[in-house]
Amino acid sequence: MAELSSDSVSLDVETIYLGGKEHIVQTASGSVSVIVYGDPDKPALVTYPDLALNHMSCFQGLFFCPEAAALLLQNFCVYHISPPGHELGAAAICANDPVPSVNDLADQILEVLNYFRLGAVMCMGVTAGAYILTLFATKFRERVLGLILVSPLCKAPSWTEWLRNKVMSNLLYYYGMCGLLKDFLLYRYFSKEVCGDAEVPESDIVQACRRLLDERQSTNVLRFLHAINRRHDITDGLKTLRCRTLIFVGDDSPFHSEALHMAAKMERRYSALVEVQACGSMVTEEQPHAMLVPLEYFFMGYGLYRPRQFNGSPRSPLSPSCIAPELLSPESMGLKLKPIKTRISPGR
Repeated sequence: MAELSSDSVSLDVETIYLGGKEHIVQTASGSVSVIVYGDPDKPALVTYPDLALNHMSCFQGLFFCPEAAALLLQNFCVYHISPPGHELGAAAICANDPVPSVNDLADQILEVLNYFRLGAVMCMGVTAGAYILTLFATKFRERVLGLILVSPLCKAPSWTEWLRNKVMSNLLYYYGMCGLLKDFLLYRYFSKEVCGDAEVPESDIVQACRRLLDERQSTNVLRFLHAINRRHDITDGLKTLRCRTLIFVGDDSPFHSEALHMAAKMERRYSALVEVQACGSMVTEEQPHAMLVPLEYFFMGYGLYRPRQFNGSPRSPLSPSCIAPELLSPESMGLKLKPIKTRISPGR
């Protein structure tokens, strides 16, 4: 077991969210909120969300899906880490506090693990959160059992992304969480089909996310955006990873090519790729059912899950309606983690 960091102090606050408990852990780069669900004696699953999101706005679709909740909470105790100042009800961070770098954020994860006396953990991150967790895995390889990455990043920002991020930075600085800024973020997260247009209204999940964005402190989002826009290329470090990695990406994600690049650069024996049709970056919210079968077979490689018999239920994660029958073999979905590229139709 890892030793407890002597300078970590926690303020525990009971939350109303499905029995979870919030811990505020003090780290060298400031305080960080961690909400814990499940039995702490079980293996740990650490999550990290994308820009301007927290566990409720980035992972609730996956964890509120009954099959996914059963799969994940049956096997893991879940530790939802929020970027600094992104937790529910967060106040604005003092303007005089230094802006943490991506390395600082990765080091925060180590301090969180040490606080909870966790050894090696499973990690799940979305886009910017996937980058932070992958960076953490390259720095502290012995602390990561496996990576589940959703529309991940691994390169420094392209000129297009850098410019888009600078526009968002200016909007945050001068206008706060305004409507135009939320539009930028929603198109980062979701596919065009659910974002709507002049003729088609936004879907319920987009409207819910728009409301949740209203709760974010613009200065806190700006700090995280600055860190992500200054990130460095970690491609060379991917080959050093020996943990199994499962990558999901929506084919309508603005980071689709980045995920393909990352999958191509990783050790082929340890990584698998799942592309989801008609989906944006946040597969966890837009099409969580598309993640179930790949996750089941991924966990089988760790001895954490045994598939149930088919029951014909349309909501069963092993139902043929969720995924093509030829993809239901353990080999194809990551038991041996052969490199794959699948196309999954939208869940019904």
